[in-house]
Amino acid sequence: MEVGSWEFAKRSWTRAAAIDYDHWLFGPRTDPPVKIHEYQAKSVLARFGVTVPRGEVAFTSQEAGEIARRLGGTIAVVKAQIHAGGRGKGGGVKIAKSADEAEQLAKQMIGMTLVTHQTGPEGRKVGRLLIEEGLAIERELYLSIVIDRASASPVIICSASGGMDIEEVAAREPEKILREHIDPGTGVIPFQARKLAFGMGLASGPANKLVKLLDAVYKAFIETDASMIEVNPLILTKGGDLLALDAKVSFDDNALYRHPDLRDLRDLAEEDPLEVEASKFSLNYIRLDGNIGCMVNGAGLAMATMDIIKLAGGEPANFLDVGGGANAEQIKNAFRILMADANVKAVLINIFGGILRCDVLAQGVIAAVQELGVRVPIVIRMEGTNVEEGKRLLRESGLNFTTADSMGEAADKVVSLARGQ
Repeated sequence: MEVGSWEFAKRSWTRAAAIDYDHWLFGPRTDPPVKIHEYQAKSVLARFGVTVPRGEVAFTSQEAGEIARRLGGTIAVVKAQIHAGGRGKGGGVKIAKSADEAEQLAKQMIGMTLVTHQTGPEGRKVGRLLIEEGLAIERELYLSIVIDRASASPVIICSASGGMDIEEVAAREPEKILREHIDPGTGVIPFQARKLAFGMGLASGPANKLVKLLDAVYKAFIETDASMIEVNPLILTKGGDLLALDAKVSFDDNALYRHPDLRDLRDLAEEDPLEVEASKFSLNYIRLDGNIGCMVNGAGLAMATMDIIKLAGGEPANFLDVGGGANAEQIKNAFRILMADANVKAVLINIFGGILRCDVLAQGVIAAVQELGVRVPIVIRMEGTNVEEGKRLLRESGLNFTTADSMGEAADKVVSLARGQ
């Protein structure tokens, strides 16, 4: 995998909530999916016939206690709702033996900063909890559906080692990861479901239930335009039932126009503020950990730009694709978002002028720098339509731009400037 591509995947991995497992199966994405909370994911799955534990969301400790009382029983599970996995290890999942204890646990958890291996060291603030009934668990399994871009089809991934870090299982014991590619024309064939069931060591009774469950999960995957559905763990109860004890669902943001109800499930407080702001202007922006801001038109060129910055010894601060049809106003907004990241010490603008002409880019950059009072060094490499006019505008602007004729030269210059050299 390319250096910059890995940087993108790594940052997406540590920050993501519902982990898009095709990062480790099939490589990084340039269009991060829309993620929702566990309780919302279970609600979506339940609509398609997937059995989930009884539970409700609570925003206060008092609500948590009331929900636990309504659920009855002696055991309630209090689960922090943030867009990240590994919550149990971080102290975000607690067992309460009474409604009063559930209320006390909720009082401790609401407002806490939960740090897991997926949140990064900054963690996430807990604003809501899922209060669920306790269940007698016989076995924990793993189930997910993602898109295999190599075969251009959905793939079901299962494992008898559920409830664990599936990445570690895949690395250490790959034979425990079972896969079945699904023909979109037929959907899940019962034979495939039974093959997976017996591969996980299920008896005939639970195996027949898995056939129905997989059909329901696949239906949910297709009809919601999901990019990933993960059930981990999928539990087999002592009574022989299969339930989704935990669930993560993410949707293809390109298809959300078909699902206004799903679009409303977004919790913007869980997303990076700069990424939310960028989406308002149709900008594809992903924040990273480096100090060199990147502004590029085209996802492939953006990935290549990140790669060449890394090869020059620098660290990209973001992935920013302004798109082929950007205008001067979008360029200005893109620059404003870039400069809102305090870590940015220099900016590399790498544009191939096609639909976005080089003179339009130059006008937008000049306007943004003048209006925002940008102080950091800016390196610009342009090729394509109206490139000479664009370069003329930059020269005559009176601003201190650094230009480059090749990507390698641009990367070397911006890395040097970011270091203050």
